[in-house]
Amino acid sequence: MNSYKKSPEPEPEPEPTHGDLLADSLRRLDTAQTRDQEDDRHHHPIPRALYDGYGFRPPSGVSTPSAPAPPDRNSPLPDVNGLGWPAKSTLSRLNASPVEKALRQTRLTAAVRTVLECIGEDPDREGLLRTPERYAQALMWMTRGYEERLADVINDAVFAEDHDEMVLVRDIDISSLCEHHLVPFTGKIAIAYIPNKLVLGISKLARIAETFSRRLQVQERLTKQIALCVQEAIKPRGVAVVMEATHLCMTMRGVQKPGAITTTSCMLGCFRSQQKTREEFLTLIKR
Repeated sequence: MNSYKKSPEPEPEPEPTHGDLLADSLRRLDTAQTRDQEDDRHHHPIPRALYDGYGFRPPSGVSTPSAPAPPDRNSPLPDVNGLGWPAKSTLSRLNASPVEKALRQTRLTAAVRTVLECIGEDPDREGLLRTPERYAQALMWMTRGYEERLADVINDAVFAEDHDEMVLVRDIDISSLCEHHLVPFTGKIAIAYIPNKLVLGISKLARIAETFSRRLQVQERLTKQIALCVQEAIKPRGVAVVMEATHLCMTMRGVQKPGAITTTSCMLGCFRSQQKTREEFLTLIKR
């Protein structure tokens, strides 16, 4: 009898992490900016048609379609559904029916009840009877960024304007949940950009920050996601984001250092390449 050894099946490739996706986004963005540097220098107007797609509604005002759009290979945002770096279950939550939403809420409520039992509490005592339900509702609200498409966040608030000086919105209050311990971190964000024939409604800068902060986050990733989203939305000459935050995971547990502030930044385009532009931004946010 002929014997043979079955060749082992190849192991499936691991799914890319958020860090891998962000690193790839920045590499592709740097490549695109280098390719378009000559055009940017002469401030050529960009046709509005190029912006009909990710981050924008078409001229008719129709909302973002639920069906996946064709992937844009030139976009630094690795997502065809307008969500911006969606997690594994983001689409199922976004497209859930009322019945599925109710079932999700029931499962989460039961999970919180289990947590109360595991820490040594009695979930049936008067003060905790409705705590599982209340916390489940609160957690869904605190992570509602998973249900927001950036196209609907930005809406039609993109305007043609011949303005080539810095636009800065600072002291934007944000709060998010640390993905490592599920406890809050809070702080302020400053967002600046230098337009290239298009400007964004100033309230949309705060809305973009709010959308990404209402997800499980780390501060470093949150800062980069905001900057890349603004860059993708209006293709400015440069974007700068600085965030300062206090993390409860290092003030009420662990090292227990109240008052410690973490600062992160992300500089794109001329803010990265031109020292004077970067220094002007850093000076303005300190006033």
